[in-house]
Amino acid sequence: MTRKAVAVRREEIVLAALERVRARGIAGVRAADVAKALDVSTALIFYHFGTLEALIIEAFRQAAERNLAVLRDELARPGPAGERLRAVLVLYGPTEPAAGWHLWIEAGAAAMRDAELREVVQRLDLRWRDAVVSLITEGVAAGEFRCPDPQGAAWRLTALLDGLAVQFVAREGTVTADDCARWVGQALTHELGVPEPALTAEDR
Repeated sequence: MTRKAVAVRREEIVLAALERVRARGIAGVRAADVAKALDVSTALIFYHFGTLEALIIEAFRQAAERNLAVLRDELARPGPAGERLRAVLVLYGPTEPAAGWHLWIEAGAAAMRDAELREVVQRLDLRWRDAVVSLITEGVAAGEFRCPDPQGAAWRLTALLDGLAVQFVAREGTVTADDCARWVGQALTHELGVPEPALTAEDR
């Protein structure tokens, strides 16, 4: 039997690790479980990634990069800044499956004890916030928004979504998707100085 290409094998290991993280959380992942899922030796896992921590960081990075690819597509879409901002906030929000909030919450908790993971989480998180700053700045320049502090507004909006994500995902049942949509719509009205419709199920 021919040996699989390194890139293919690494990708298989990363995907298997992500499945374990989603099922058990980062703290519950063992290299032996990942190896068993792929019917390979634990030594092979360590050969490709060195440590379990390095594997988990790479798995999170790849998952986050896939989310960011969706973000880049949305930013590149033509249309008013307001429409694209609302679409990006839906992508960022906890009710959008593509956002992968279970993984982000797990990584954020683990990052408090792992400096390398914390650096990766912060770097990827800032790319989302920078995108929101850019769209608000663009909307202000186009006369769509009235906002004296685009950076502050962007951080307040994304911080609101961060908090809602914890409630919606980690404390299931405390808030609903409609609650999230209504409150984000109200925040947009407050932050940008223009009437902004709520993010409804149709938007999603």
